[in-house]
This record gives sequence, C-alpha cells and structure tokens, in this order.
Amino acid sequence: MAKVALNFEDGVTHFIETAGNETIAEAAYRVGVNIPLDCADGACGTCKCLSKSGSFDSGDYIEEALSDEEAENGYGLACQMRPESDMIVDILASSVACKVEVTTYETEITELTFLSSEIVKLKTKIKDGSTITFLPGQYANILVPGSTETRSYSFSCLSDSDEMEFIIRLIPNTGLMSDYLRQAKVGETLSITGPVGSFYSREINRETLFFAGGTGIAPFIAMLEKLNKEENSQTIKLFYGATTAENIVELDRLKTYTNLTIENYPCVSNENCDAYPSGYVTQWINKEELSAAVYDIYICGPNTMVDAVKSSLEDNQIHYENFYTEKFIPTGMATI
Repeated sequence: MAKVALNFEDGVTHFIETAGNETIAEAAYRVGVNIPLDCADGACGTCKCLSKSGSFDSGDYIEEALSDEEAENGYGLACQMRPESDMIVDILASSVACKVEVTTYETEITELTFLSSEIVKLKTKIKDGSTITFLPGQYANILVPGSTETRSYSFSCLSDSDEMEFIIRLIPNTGLMSDYLRQAKVGETLSITGPVGSFYSREINRETLFFAGGTGIAPFIAMLEKLNKEENSQTIKLFYGATTAENIVELDRLKTYTNLTIENYPCVSNENCDAYPSGYVTQWINKEELSAAVYDIYICGPNTMVDAVKSSLEDNQIHYENFYTEKFIPTGMATI
C-alpha cells in the first residue's frame, strides 16, 4: 500500500492510498476522485500527470499518449502508473473539476503561546478525533470567528495527527485575525480548512538551503520535524531573518532535532544586538559559505526577500538544481 498526494492546479491537495496492484487512477476513482480519464488503456494521454516525488511502474502506453522525453521528465499516465513508494503527483486539472472538496475541521484551541510581543504560537485539536494529512510546507485557511473572512497560515507541526500548530505574526491595528488572537481563549472553536499550497518539501537528497523571513520559519519547522523523524542525512543550512531579536523564534526547538545536521544563520535587520548579526540573509550568499557544487533551495518570506536571494545567488554564481518559493507580504517586515 502506498500513500499518494494528489496536487491539483488550484493548490488543493488530496491524499489517496493504493491497494495491492492498483494504478493511481483506479485508487482515485475508488474513493470518488474523478481525475481526468478517457481510454484507461494508455492510449489517449488524457490522464497525464507529473510525479514530483516517489517511484512508480509506468506501465504500458503508446508514444502518442506519452513521449519518451515526457517520461524522462517525470510524467506518467495515471491509468498505468503503479506506485512503488509513497508519491506526490501533480494532477493537470483543478480540484473542482475532479470533484474534490477540501476538508473543514472543527477544532478546539489547546494552546496560545506568545513567542514574542508580535508572534503567537497557536495549537488546536480536531474535535471529532479525526486526523489531518498534509505535505510539510503547506498551509490551511482559518475562519476568523464572528466573520466570513479566512486567513492562511503554514503548518508548523507533523502531519497525520489530530492536532495542528501555526506560528502567526500579529499585525497591529488592521489585523482581523490578529485582533481575535490577542483576546482568544483556550477552549474556543476554530474552523480550519486544508491542506492547500504548492510549497512543500520534496525528497532531500543533496545539500539544501532554507531561507526564512519572519514567521516564514513555520513551514520549515514542519519540514524539519519530518526530516528529523526520518533521520535524513543531508546537511540543511537555515538562513533566518527577522526585524528584531525578539522575533527570532523557536531556535531552541531547532536544537532538539538531533537526527539532523542543521546549520543555523539567524540575523536581524532593524536593530543592533549582541545575540545575532545585523543585516539580511543575503550576507551569507557567497562562495566561502556556500561551497557545494549544487544545492536545492526553499524560501519563504516577503517578495523583496525572494528577489534579493535570487539576485545574490546569481551574482555569486551559487548553483542550484531546484528553487521552491512561498511568497508573502507581511506588513512592516523587511527580512532580505
């Protein structure tokens, strides 16, 4: 049996499990997920999809349905693909077209911890005891109590649990969710919908760079939790920028990941302090610090940070195979 994460074009992720010798299409239709399908014989190409992680038996098909070049680049036909491990697969259609509904969970707040004057850690527990499955790096939409508005926050915890955790920056004056969280109480109910998002960790099989801006640390904590559990042997360099020293959070937590090799590079941009270097994460993008032939790169932070990192990598001729981003524009934050 293999677990397959189906990622749809609108950012929704749905998990299925294959039983026995099932193809991805057979497993999907068994549980009511109507991915694109026509002939089911490997002849039309309608069910073409892209494997992002994992291995599979590609089955039988004709070249008109799937070219050799496409197969080399990770594409396959869902009607023929038989997973040989857990997989992540991009479905070339929307979740709506495939009749997939994102799950909404009624949860109870179990913890509200202020990590700084501006950052709160929110923990909730699913009331009916069910579990949520997501890819580390993905996010959920939380309904602001007393309104019809939702806000999106990355998970900062392990998947496959009845508990969820988020690290949230409180926005002054104009933040609807921020205003709620400042006075929220343990035991109150939150409606949380997910998982959503195309920013998630793939297989870590070479030296990898994580760039986090502010509460952009949250998805990386989820990734590192999973990698630590798996005892991954690759070196992770984490470059972590915040506006002030108090907003560098959860460093002690990172030290508990003893099954990983993590090199931490925190810095602050809006004050001078003894605890951390002043400046931006780009100060470490140079050949002296980054000497590997090639990296994989993940970055979560403001648009200005993403653009600055890209420019610095190019200017310093730091080579990478893959570059994954999650951009956001938090008010008043500069973490490049």
